[in-house]
Amino acid sequence: MAQLLAVVGGGDLSTHAVLAAEALRKAAGRRNTPITLELRGKGASGNPLSDAAIAEARAVLLVGEGDLGEARFGALHRARAAIEDVLTDVNAVFDRLGAGAEAPSPAASAAATPKKIVAITSCPTGIAHTFMAAEGIQAAAQALGHAIRVETQGSVGARDALTAPEIAAADIVLIAADTGVDRARFAGKRVYATNTKAAIRDGKGLIATALAEAQMQPAGGTEATADGPARPAAAEKQAGAYKHLMTGVSFMLPFVVAGGLLIALAFAFGGIDAMKPENAGTLGYALGEIGAKAAFALIVPALAGYIAYSIADRPGIAPGMIGGMLAANLQAGFLGGIAAGFIAGYTTRFLARHIRLHKNLEGLKPVLILPLLATTVTGLLMVYVVGVPVAAVLAALTEWLKGMQGASALVLGLVLGGMMAVDMGGPINKAAYASAAALLSSGVDAPMAAVMLGGMTPPLGIALATRLFPSRFTAPEREAGGAAAVLGAAFITEGAIPFAAADPLRVIPSMVAGSAVAGAIALTSGVTLKVPHGGLFVLPIPNAVTNVTGALIALAAGTLVTGLLVGLLKKRAA
Repeated sequence: MAQLLAVVGGGDLSTHAVLAAEALRKAAGRRNTPITLELRGKGASGNPLSDAAIAEARAVLLVGEGDLGEARFGALHRARAAIEDVLTDVNAVFDRLGAGAEAPSPAASAAATPKKIVAITSCPTGIAHTFMAAEGIQAAAQALGHAIRVETQGSVGARDALTAPEIAAADIVLIAADTGVDRARFAGKRVYATNTKAAIRDGKGLIATALAEAQMQPAGGTEATADGPARPAAAEKQAGAYKHLMTGVSFMLPFVVAGGLLIALAFAFGGIDAMKPENAGTLGYALGEIGAKAAFALIVPALAGYIAYSIADRPGIAPGMIGGMLAANLQAGFLGGIAAGFIAGYTTRFLARHIRLHKNLEGLKPVLILPLLATTVTGLLMVYVVGVPVAAVLAALTEWLKGMQGASALVLGLVLGGMMAVDMGGPINKAAYASAAALLSSGVDAPMAAVMLGGMTPPLGIALATRLFPSRFTAPEREAGGAAAVLGAAFITEGAIPFAAADPLRVIPSMVAGSAVAGAIALTSGVTLKVPHGGLFVLPIPNAVTNVTGALIALAAGTLVTGLLVGLLKKRAA
């Protein structure tokens, strides 16, 4: 008797794939329909369809995603179904196959049927890109007729946090993030991950791709992360080291901000000698102890720990933080912390992949075996291999930066300031920002001044241009100029993105020139900055900024250069 074939693919052969195969087997038995099943994926125990079975079959049902070996079925009639379809209504799946009508592709089904989507957006600083991505996804989902809820993981934590019932009811989880996102709560859901830029540029295309290509999130975060499918999307995998570094930076920043401001306040209340031992017991001394001895002491461990977390999930945090603490103790600073984070993360992930235990002992891996072994490897490498040479490199870099003047300060200011305006929140901007923020932990605070002033200049310059050259802008652009001014004052460079996107060849070079001027003036005039964010709002804080007058001159000069160049280069608005 001619029989049916079914191939079920579950990526890493998750529980859902096994359940779907069993549901098909039982449904076929109830219908007295012979069926031969094959499970495909990592961990499959070896039940491939034989050539004889394929030759005798009348149809094949392809369930799930991944490589289902479809080429071997030639002209054999086939139907397709998602694992969720089988688990929800297996009889409907059999009816579809028996009717002889091939199921629509996942992309077509997603486009035709309204879906329930939950999403998370996050960027390293948790400010502009986080919320721009959320708006892009929400607008696209509404236009396509899908119901959506978005959780933003910003600099002050999660807003509009997704609830367990919302996640359970969702058809798909969409993650648009430039940092690592904890996925433990999404076990058993289809997940698609990418970066914030994809959500900002093409929300509709992103949703269509996500509905077609999302993969099942397995339970058990450690194993899933080690084998890959816990971080499914190709776009996310390609992010690689940059995304891991940005995750570490995003968790490090609150320590830098809090520590820098507390140290500034210590000087404000206790004077320049506030942190000397003879002033113990005073308010200034206490604030200095909190800022310098506590907050700043945790900068490098936090950086390393969350780089490792991004790579290996929660089992990587302890080895990463311990490696970061060793880097700090060895005077290897943030460079050593970065090295420790990557060593700990990849070591933990390697061990998670290759250590196999009986299922009754699997619970020991994330809490005992992985932290112990990964910490040992990371610690020994930091002590005997990495720490000393990295400390020497950092010491040389620190001395050069502290002693720079004249031409070297001018060039560094031009480079750092210009980088902030090239892509406004993109990789080049973030590279300059992350480097300057990390240097604060080593007591080098001049680069941060060039970076912040260079990052404020683009939106402020655009706002100035809309006032000086109104004929070069449309009415909506002139109105947006006011918002850009507010964003620029708060050091949110992304406020200039709409103007740059509308006329990149004229606007971006103008902004780079203005930001480079601001950065160069800041460094050559001795401006320093102890906190990595805040814009104009940190200037009144005593000792947060050295040479406030120089900072204001640099900002005004850069804004004027950008405003004039934009106005002169842009064509008259239609």
